[in-house]
Amino acid sequence: MKKLFKKIFSSIWSVIDKIIVTPITKLIMKISESVDKNGKYIEKWLTRKNTLIFISLFIALIVFFMVDNKTIELSETSAEVIYNQPITYIYNKESYVVEGLPKTADITLIGRSSDLYLARQLSTHDITLDLSDLKPGTHRVSLKYKESLSSIDYKLDPSVATVIIYPKKSLSKNVTVDILNEDKLDEKLTVQNIELNKEEVIVKGAEHVLSKVANVKALLDVNNLANTSEGNVEVKDIPLKAYDEEGNIVDVELVPSKVSANVEIASPHKEVSVRIIPKGNVIFGKSIENISSDITKVTIYGDETLLDTITYIPVEIDVEGLKENKEFTETIKKPNGVRSISDAKININVTLGDEVSKEISNVRINPINLANGLVVNAASQEDITIPVIIKGVSSVLDEVDASSINATIDLNGLGIGEHEVEVKVTGNDLRVKYAPKTTKVKVNILQP
Repeated sequence: MKKLFKKIFSSIWSVIDKIIVTPITKLIMKISESVDKNGKYIEKWLTRKNTLIFISLFIALIVFFMVDNKTIELSETSAEVIYNQPITYIYNKESYVVEGLPKTADITLIGRSSDLYLARQLSTHDITLDLSDLKPGTHRVSLKYKESLSSIDYKLDPSVATVIIYPKKSLSKNVTVDILNEDKLDEKLTVQNIELNKEEVIVKGAEHVLSKVANVKALLDVNNLANTSEGNVEVKDIPLKAYDEEGNIVDVELVPSKVSANVEIASPHKEVSVRIIPKGNVIFGKSIENISSDITKVTIYGDETLLDTITYIPVEIDVEGLKENKEFTETIKKPNGVRSISDAKININVTLGDEVSKEISNVRINPINLANGLVVNAASQEDITIPVIIKGVSSVLDEVDASSINATIDLNGLGIGEHEVEVKVTGNDLRVKYAPKTTKVKVNILQP
């Protein structure tokens, strides 16, 4: 190879002399004229035959070594790795399930740099794992690679795969629905009903894997709904997933793998009253005469079953130590499960008046939490009813009678025998303070 380049060097010498040596000589002469007044010495030196020969030889050697090094570099053997190439599997997918299949393999190419460059330009690197002639059991199978250039050595990593082949079994499973990203739906809307076009699917896989499948779910993503207003919308290509008892995904084949659904979007709502609940005690000698607000009812949105359990929305205000009339601005909090509420703020006016007290007689006592199979009787006539002391503004107390007061005794955990229990009283009007004049009564618990 070097002899070839020496012949080439002699033929292109004249070209190098004209293209490189002569321009450089002229450049040096111009520089010497500009920096050296006595440039004749440099000119005389450059015009010498020996000087020009040495310069030309020096440049020629540089060019020769550059070309020679490049040639050696192209002719040297090297290696290159192509990572994460996909593998094509060949087997009867209708009859068998295979475990242990490698997903990708690395290809190491060994050869001359010029051949490696050519190999890199090829668009296909086909790796196959042929299991077509194998029966159920454990097998070690070599991966195969289609060698595109005979001048290159190819090595695969991994080169061998250990696989387990199982007969494919099948079973039927009912499909349930999981709603994803439901919080992204408008707060006033809810997914009321979902009708799938397939309520049952076929699950295929190895028998020991099928035994893990607890349920199959259709994953309905709210983000994929074309219509997000009240009405019906058809959703296609809902993916199915199989899960075990702990909620982990089980890798099986589902037929079909996707379903369609008719989704009903509704806006269940209900109008309920707002109840203002004062917390704490106003200043001594005063009581709440009136509580008014700019909002008395609100509309709440949520699931119908939840809305049926809600009769009012409580709004608490702190009146502890209140000395005079006051206006409150409070946030109306949504009960758990309520998606939206028509009003977020409420203005409340509290008016105070002078406190008086009054006694209400003959408030009947009601037992609660009595154990099944037992009955309770009052120990005496005085233990059937009690007097209750009420405090508040006179105009408010005039509207309170025994029927609006609830006196209770809690019999939870009490068995047969005589017991002395504490009396608790409550009332319908939150502006009034209630206290039992008789704090304890005696009862007899019997077995009928």
